[in-house]
Amino acid sequence: MKKQELIHLHGLLAEVSNYYDQNAAEDVDLDEYEDLGVRPTSIHKSKTDHKAAVFALAGGITSTMATEDEEESEAVPASAD
Repeated sequence: MKKQELIHLHGLLAEVSNYYDQNAAEDVDLDEYEDLGVRPTSIHKSKTDHKAAVFALAGGITSTMATEDEEESEAVPASAD
């Protein structure tokens, strides 16, 4: 993946995180992401820094969603068309 594409993905994940923070009952754990100090607008940072930020951001979002799913586990019946 090119650096420009990685920065774009970083920006999209940041938007998902912001949306989730505003609309979810639980806050997204972004401690690891915040510690990196790399934002989508940090275009001077290296590709490796953005890659680490993307993984940290995605990890925080998915772990929060998984925790929320465990709390709200509701059986959904399978259906066929």
